[in-house]
Amino acid sequence: MEGKFMHAIQYDSYGGGTAALKHVEVSIPSPGKGEVLLKLEATSINPIDWKIQKGMLRLLRLPSKFPFIPCTDVAGDVVEIGQEVKNFKPGDKVVAILSHVMGGGLAEYCVTKENLTVHRPAQVSAADAAGLPVAGLTALMSLTQSAMLKLDLSEPRKNILITAASGGVGHYAVQLAKLGNLHVSATCGARNLDFVKGLGADEVLDYNTPEGGDLRSPSGKKYDVVIHCARAYPWSVFERNLSESGKVVDITPGLGAIWTSIVNKLTFSKKKLVPMFLIPKGEDLAKLVRMVQEGKLKTVIDSKYHLSEGKDAWAKSMDGHATGKIIVEP
Repeated sequence: MEGKFMHAIQYDSYGGGTAALKHVEVSIPSPGKGEVLLKLEATSINPIDWKIQKGMLRLLRLPSKFPFIPCTDVAGDVVEIGQEVKNFKPGDKVVAILSHVMGGGLAEYCVTKENLTVHRPAQVSAADAAGLPVAGLTALMSLTQSAMLKLDLSEPRKNILITAASGGVGHYAVQLAKLGNLHVSATCGARNLDFVKGLGADEVLDYNTPEGGDLRSPSGKKYDVVIHCARAYPWSVFERNLSESGKVVDITPGLGAIWTSIVNKLTFSKKKLVPMFLIPKGEDLAKLVRMVQEGKLKTVIDSKYHLSEGKDAWAKSMDGHATGKIIVEP
């Protein structure tokens, strides 16, 4: 599609929030070796997208250059394939995760890598699929790799706490945890208590109450695992609520969390904080898509916006109170 143009949203420098987002017309990218070109049907926004814009990850060289088209979670149709692409052909419906370095999701077309693109069956809508990559993979990897849970009924029953359980990562984590033999406690705001119970949580805490703010289980249980999806907490709050060998998986670790994890190791503490950094794999994304297809997992959509309303979607994400996923459709 060389020489043709598409609509996109981009920004030219760090900072500025929604005011810095620009609606532009740019050339449709061409797929290179091992890449596919997608005509997008849906893109989801994640908190990391606007954190990159704020410059919070500039030490990691994110983004790689300006101007930058943000967002990484996309679903659409294959329209063109690059050299050596074997698993896809034009017309295939897919979901993919893009690199945070290159971005490209807030647009009508984007290029994805074949190994991070998976087929999307007809039973899985583009919007439901687009919610999966960053949030779904973070939930899955935090449970199975960082916390080393099997998520099947063969495992001895354990107690798990999921914070910010009504958000993008949290609402997937609750559902995935209930696929295993786990007792799930969860925190969220008062307006989402029934929603999180509906996802399968055994007990739900309002984080604005003293008990919720202190992460105390209403049944007095100590947590074997905490999947922490919320703001930073002092280690002392986690520590007093953990079982003897309890583990906290922090999905957005700051310097304080990283330092705590180092201290845990140096002092041979049985209670540990584990910083979690997502390394996406196509096979894991395919696993999530199969779960959605089989009815074992669902994407809860907070709201949908047209690409022309991208600034409103960005502002909604920055507000930090979305229930589930925010979707943008070209």
